[in-house]
Amino acid sequence: MRLNTAAMRYLSSDDFRVLTATEMGSKNHEVVPTVLIAQIAGLKGGSGVGNCISELAKANLIARVQNAKYDGYRLTYGGYDYLAVKAFSNRKSIYSVGNQIGVGKESDIYVVANETGRKCVLKIHRLGRISFRSVKNNRDYLRNRTSASWMYLSRLAAQKEYLFMKALHQNGFPVPEPIDHSRHCIIMSLIPGFPMRQLSSHEDPSSLYSSLMSFIVRLANHGLIHCDFNEFNIMILDDPESDDDQFVVIDFPQCVSLDHPDAERYFKRDVDCIRTFFERKLGYVSEDYPRFKRDVSREASIDVDVQASGFSKKMVKEFEKALADSRENQNNGEAVDEDGDKDEDDNDSDDDSDDDSDDDSGDNDDNDDNDHENV
Repeated sequence: MRLNTAAMRYLSSDDFRVLTATEMGSKNHEVVPTVLIAQIAGLKGGSGVGNCISELAKANLIARVQNAKYDGYRLTYGGYDYLAVKAFSNRKSIYSVGNQIGVGKESDIYVVANETGRKCVLKIHRLGRISFRSVKNNRDYLRNRTSASWMYLSRLAAQKEYLFMKALHQNGFPVPEPIDHSRHCIIMSLIPGFPMRQLSSHEDPSSLYSSLMSFIVRLANHGLIHCDFNEFNIMILDDPESDDDQFVVIDFPQCVSLDHPDAERYFKRDVDCIRTFFERKLGYVSEDYPRFKRDVSREASIDVDVQASGFSKKMVKEFEKALADSRENQNNGEAVDEDGDKDEDDNDSDDDSDDDSDDDSGDNDDNDDNDHENV
């Protein structure tokens, strides 16, 4: 779904109190009873809540569920988007929302600007769109959540990615600067570059190849395996300052600890993805590539630091369960829709199913200066 902030300027503070009350009620209710929404919102006057609910439903921020056993509403992804954008606006992280510059399997990417005019990237996690649908029928990690389950997983993905990106940025890794985080959304710096998948030639492929392999090893030595290190998640900078500063790496929610049981397999997969790309697209083949047991030796513990900073063992366990089922599903080459059926249309080619590539990134839209809508 697309982010449409047109209705935000017309919503009152009471409307947002009711929307927040619906979010809070969703923690324990698939359909939040209207009486509970009113109770949590705490508005004076019975008619006030009803009017707010009507406005929110009209804007498709909440929705009434057909054939429910009681009168109630569920929070929509649109409503979740509004709550996150409102939080960013209150913290002065966002002043206006511009064009959409990327659509991934599990995220939407927009250009935004703050009050000073600085352009940034807003990444909205939308797990459940394609590759995470297979976990719908395995609810153990969701503690029996249902309609709120994808929002919960999306929030975990955003929180994990933000914390990893923050730790990596502080340790000098070439990643976007993380600016703010709320619910399932992240604001990060706009990267002046393009996805590596668009690269058809390079003046010095051996230098770029070596730098990418060094990144994989350095990341592992700091306690992390990327698990999705490919041409879709590597941004080639327009004006690199040096051979060692040619790219920025994006998309970190699937990262695993070096202590993960499958760390060696994921490490090898990341290495193989780069080798395959360079051979296929750039005609460059090298037998010099890193091996897990030979080249990886823990020097730091970003994985432990992130856990200590807020992404708890419980969250890791829940999210890892979802990731494991998703990876297994992708290995089988199938996607499952929300009813548990195979979805033939979701198995598109790489060009049609870009992950968060176009993405946490750069100047992919020449019209970014226009069509910004204030929030």
